[in-house]
Amino acid sequence: LTAFTKITLDLFFMNSDKIKYPRTPHLPWSPGFTPDDQVKPNVDHFLNKQVIVTEKMDGENTTLYSDYMHARSVDGRHHPSRDYVKSWHSGIQHLIPERWRVCGENMFAQHSVIYHELKHYFYLFSVWDEANTCMSYEDTLVFADELGCATPQVLYQGEFCEKAIRDISFDEELCEGYVVRNTEAFHFSEFSQNIAKFVRPNHVQTDTHWMHAQIKKNNLK
Repeated sequence: LTAFTKITLDLFFMNSDKIKYPRTPHLPWSPGFTPDDQVKPNVDHFLNKQVIVTEKMDGENTTLYSDYMHARSVDGRHHPSRDYVKSWHSGIQHLIPERWRVCGENMFAQHSVIYHELKHYFYLFSVWDEANTCMSYEDTLVFADELGCATPQVLYQGEFCEKAIRDISFDEELCEGYVVRNTEAFHFSEFSQNIAKFVRPNHVQTDTHWMHAQIKKNNLK
């Protein structure tokens, strides 16, 4: 990104209370992309970096603040599947510093993957501070522990190795894919350079969008 773009993003952040979580680009070998998705042309940004690869959870992208919460869209419209996380958030929101964001997956409702042994109905994957910087993965784990929620299963950790990550196997009936991220902290303007995903082919399997169908709960462990 240009310096002008970074400054524009910073100004947007300083003048906006709510931030929409960006769309994660696909890895070059990810088969589950749609025509409007961004696909990385290569993985050069990850070379020689320490990365963490975690399971991609099939839930609803959700952002929590000290005084508010919303799904990927910031309109905050009501849906019954959000009631559980909303209630849980009311008990932990005092632990979130002002102008910080806690991002994760609301796993209450079944989408295309059915979960039988969830550790929690909120799976935290990133925390952003008042400067719009994403915490390191190590600090993210500490913060998740303080909130008492879950984090996605780790599938690989170490220096980026394309072959090792390509060789990750999983049951496509039970897992949507995986997410690769730099373990170090990074700024919001550098999001697409530090996070990418692999999504299984034909990952949308439900005939009716889950928000317009009867809610079926995923099961806790």
